[in-house]
Amino acid sequence: MKTTLTPSSLSGARESLRRANEELARAYPGESPRRQPVHVVYGGAHLFRAESARKLGDLALAAMKDYAPDSAELAHGLGLPQRGRFAQRVYERVQEKLKREPVEDYRIDFEDGYGHRPDAEEDAHAVAAAKEMARGLELGALPPFTGIRVKSFTEELFERSSRTLDLFVTTLLEHSGGRLPPSFVVTLPKVSLPEQVAALARILEVLEQGHGLTRGALGLELMVETPQALFDREGKMNLQALVSAGEGRCGAVHLGLYDYTAALNVSAHVQSMLHPACDFLRDFVQAALAGTGVQLSDGVTNVMPVPPHRRQGDEPLLPTQLRENSEAVQRVWQLTYRHIRHSLERGWYQGWDLHPAQFPVRYAAVYAFFLEGLDAATRRLKAFMEKAAQATLVGNVFDDAATGQGLLNFFLRGLSCGALTQDEVLATGLTVEELRTRSFSTILESRRSRT
Repeated sequence: MKTTLTPSSLSGARESLRRANEELARAYPGESPRRQPVHVVYGGAHLFRAESARKLGDLALAAMKDYAPDSAELAHGLGLPQRGRFAQRVYERVQEKLKREPVEDYRIDFEDGYGHRPDAEEDAHAVAAAKEMARGLELGALPPFTGIRVKSFTEELFERSSRTLDLFVTTLLEHSGGRLPPSFVVTLPKVSLPEQVAALARILEVLEQGHGLTRGALGLELMVETPQALFDREGKMNLQALVSAGEGRCGAVHLGLYDYTAALNVSAHVQSMLHPACDFLRDFVQAALAGTGVQLSDGVTNVMPVPPHRRQGDEPLLPTQLRENSEAVQRVWQLTYRHIRHSLERGWYQGWDLHPAQFPVRYAAVYAFFLEGLDAATRRLKAFMEKAAQATLVGNVFDDAATGQGLLNFFLRGLSCGALTQDEVLATGLTVEELRTRSFSTILESRRSRT
């Protein structure tokens, strides 16, 4: 057979293509293998204590006792399927989660959840909150993910924000013996310019150097709450530049849906997580950052599940008041459930929570989502692993690892948050050791080496 192309004639194009492919692989390494929490709880810095996570969990359990004392009531309140033992499985796992690990991620908030206060007062709260975090670290009472949200880096707030960050980190390290909690991050809100992110990255670098921390020990997260975060002044996409300005520190992007819709002049009475503008924002951010390894978090339902009637002293509530309380809380729960399901179905696996009575809905929605998809995902992954093994045995290249990783991620997410049990995950044919790798490609390579 005659051909025209030779290795020498292809060398220029081949080398250029190789460089471009390697650059693309570096820029888009795929979904991060790190565990992603299903929520982040924001709480004012003045309220934070070492035991805050456990206290919030107890309040969440109390809310379940009052408004969903059994699985039937939870199913009725949220609209869960009541076939078989489905609602009971969800209920039991939510209860177990709230007892074992009620908060997955907690952000000590010096921004919207804290407000603007005199400098001396914020200084004192920064120091006190840092001491409490150090105490929580010593007691083993902190959630698996923690951090601090500072004020934005505008001209008016930069000095205040950076001072709070300095006071908090310096005090924390002084009282913890130089240790940081696992997965500690600094959240920067209302980001609009790469220079704002670069400034935070530089501050974190200086703090690391000053305290003998390894580079990158202090991570950062960005909050997308303004249209300017999406496009720069020339109309070019801005998100990638914002993330890149973090110099490898940016592990997540969180959405601030109400600030964003307010910036678009959406009237307050129609602002909602289901507003079309919010779906545009989700789709835009998701497409812009897909494959980069940056984790994404949706916003929060801003209607709190608070009962209208409270006990006054020793006087018990009337039966009508108790009924009205249940109806009011369950209406908000149903709204919150719809919002969370909407996010999950669009590929957003994390969101905010602001009130402990939101926790049962968060976990019920996440657990129902994973349990509904469990049987189909188990069959698919088992078949996929068999197909991969057959391809390996006959010497072919199995090049659909992305699909396999996506299926594996389903089980890893479900297992890490408590939606799925280890036995349910191992029913796919994977081993515990393979699960720990968190990598479909690594699993295939290991199986290939054994054949």
